[in-house]
Amino acid sequence: MLSSLYKKQTAQKPTLLHDTYFNDLRRKEYSRLCQQQHTYLDFTGGNLYAQSQLDEHQSLLRNNVLGNPHSGNPSSLLATQLVQEARDEVLTFFNASEDYQCVFTQNASGALKIVGECYPHNKDSHLLMLADNHNSVHGMREYCSKQGGSYSYAPLNYEDLMISDQDLEESLQQHAYKKNKLFTYPAQSNVSGVKHDLEWINKAQSNGWDVCLDAAAYVPSSPLDLKKYQPEFVAVSFYKIFGYPTGLGCLLIKKSAFHKLEKKWFAGGTVQYASVSNPFYFLADDYERFENGTISYLDIPAVTIGLNYISKIGMQRINERITSMTKYLYQSLKDIRYNDGSRFIHLFGPSCRETTGGTIIMNFFNPDGALISVYDVEEKANLMNISLRSGCFCNPGIDELNNHITNDGIENEFYTSDNSNRKDLVRKLKNMRGATRVSVGIATTQKDLDYYVEFVKSVRAEFS
Repeated sequence: MLSSLYKKQTAQKPTLLHDTYFNDLRRKEYSRLCQQQHTYLDFTGGNLYAQSQLDEHQSLLRNNVLGNPHSGNPSSLLATQLVQEARDEVLTFFNASEDYQCVFTQNASGALKIVGECYPHNKDSHLLMLADNHNSVHGMREYCSKQGGSYSYAPLNYEDLMISDQDLEESLQQHAYKKNKLFTYPAQSNVSGVKHDLEWINKAQSNGWDVCLDAAAYVPSSPLDLKKYQPEFVAVSFYKIFGYPTGLGCLLIKKSAFHKLEKKWFAGGTVQYASVSNPFYFLADDYERFENGTISYLDIPAVTIGLNYISKIGMQRINERITSMTKYLYQSLKDIRYNDGSRFIHLFGPSCRETTGGTIIMNFFNPDGALISVYDVEEKANLMNISLRSGCFCNPGIDELNNHITNDGIENEFYTSDNSNRKDLVRKLKNMRGATRVSVGIATTQKDLDYYVEFVKSVRAEFS
């Protein structure tokens, strides 16, 4: 079945931007996809690493002796140097060298945790979020509310999964009497691919808000210039950008906002001095304050390698490629219907894909209008060696909006169930929601997109 579907792709379709360049890159750096006939469409879940990244990093590890940076011996000094080179490379990549500190974290969630934990939440503070946020942002409300702060959400439009400037303006003009106000939002939705306006940063700051930007889904395919836009805090995950290594992200902290984050404890590597005989300690006065314990000093040099790899390709070229592929796929899917003209597929989000990232979410329906389980779709894709993603993608706000799940409906389910039935409750709530998500990236080719379209048509044929 797999090979026969590949053979069906004979129709001439428009050439994607930079097609020759990226086809060559696929053969050179991602040949394992071709060897395994694997159609990978989960780049928002995790980017793929290039072969040259692995070769360069393994060569560095083979040919050097690297020790824990918290020392002055030769192996430690070399590791310290390589870590500092990576830190400098990150700041240069985002044009942030003059204005920001770079704190290495385990991932973007770890970066957001620092902000949630250390921002001065109290009865004089307010946290404003978008309904279109990752759970790692939603979780910040727990730090806020438990310390007496208040929080609220700016709503999304069902039609295009965007927020109107007027709605945002109204939200930003509220809570004028609060002393500490934090607005946090994603530069790009990890579900719909919608890019939320970076001008909101300036708008929020002019209304007295600090801004925390979740850039994890945005920076893999779009340039972020932190000289032009200067949120107080920016969360980044490196494997989302170049695939390897996993387990590394960073929090970029604007220097003018550094001391607004109040760290409430200390750990190894975060203090200049600590004592057992008395309760005094002095926190480090730079990025080390938030880097608890030993950093991942063997992996951090791979960040330099990854960023150099992306820079050689060029972020603008990546952006143009992703945009063209997303448009191509959207146009190829949108008119697939049953033979009688009834709906088969629903694509969420804006119909214009010029300014979205490389992510499309969708649901499929059988001829009588009932939703086809997203997990059934995923199982069928697995059989075709297609990697996509199903569920709500750690973004409950968009999922509740798309599936018309109301506050009353959720509350009724919670309050009519006791703790002993928690598993049944979770199962029932999960069955009320979900979508299929495909996302394109550096290694995607037109052949992958056409193959996915043929797969979608095969699902339709099964239910016709």
